[in-house]
Amino acid sequence: MAESKKIATRESFGIALCELAKEHDDIVVLDADLAAATKTEIFKKAYPDRFFDCGIAEGNMIGVAAGLAAAGKVPFAASFAMFATGRAYEQVRNSVGYPHLNVKIAGSHAGISVGEDGATHQCCEDIALMRTIPGMVILNPADHYEMIEAVKAAYAYNGPVYIRLGRLAIESFNDPDNYSFEIGKGITLEEGDDVTVIATGLVVNESLKAVRALKEKGISARLINLHTIKPIDKEIIIKAAKETGRIITVEEHNIIGGLGEAVAAVTAESYPVPVNRIGVEDIFGHSGPAVGLLSEFGLDAAGIEKKIIEILNNK
Repeated sequence: MAESKKIATRESFGIALCELAKEHDDIVVLDADLAAATKTEIFKKAYPDRFFDCGIAEGNMIGVAAGLAAAGKVPFAASFAMFATGRAYEQVRNSVGYPHLNVKIAGSHAGISVGEDGATHQCCEDIALMRTIPGMVILNPADHYEMIEAVKAAYAYNGPVYIRLGRLAIESFNDPDNYSFEIGKGITLEEGDDVTVIATGLVVNESLKAVRALKEKGISARLINLHTIKPIDKEIIIKAAKETGRIITVEEHNIIGGLGEAVAAVTAESYPVPVNRIGVEDIFGHSGPAVGLLSEFGLDAAGIEKKIIEILNNK
């Protein structure tokens, strides 16, 4: 097992870009006056001639990225998720999605774990927005090692990709020596027969702790890490539905339009089973310490375990 790292996936993103850029001189990076926060500053220091600060003008940044892609570059355009997907939605849709250009969009500081920045910056709608754009790939890596591989996969894929980045430093749980990342393929982290828990992003590790605690209480829960929201891994979801008969999704995102609804659509069309969603329940967040907010919203290990037990007791 490789070294466990406690690191925010936004920093892993910056590290991955630098590693890729050593071998690929077509990579360029754009930011919207937030390089210190998105960690694209790591790339900026190493490759200043390939970095472009577009200022507080996210729509323009996406337009510039589209132009660079049309000229043969592979642009990674980063900002806070609230701005990269919210403020610049029209440009993402029309300038990147519609012509299916090879632009990679990174949304940092997603979810309530942004913490003290408060509701205006805690974007819990970004996955829902990006899911509606035809042809957009959506990646939500769960730890340092998964982010490194996700950035490599995004570069290798020819087309638009949205990558979700987190602000909060989290413990890694993947072993890079035995880890394989493939766009559109989920990963079974724990086997189980009573229920399937499907999680994505920052809360995968919290769900892993919860599932292991449940097993000590006699509940055999399967855990699947869906690092790719779109295209979704229908095969692993249908298999889980058939073998466990019930699915519970966990996401640091509004339960409307996110992972839960994507999974429910798969089961409804192919193998209907009960699907319950754990996430941000259609409310805005508020300012507070990130770890405290995760606990308040029931998205830490203890909260996830408690909600799963409540769901199973009410079946």
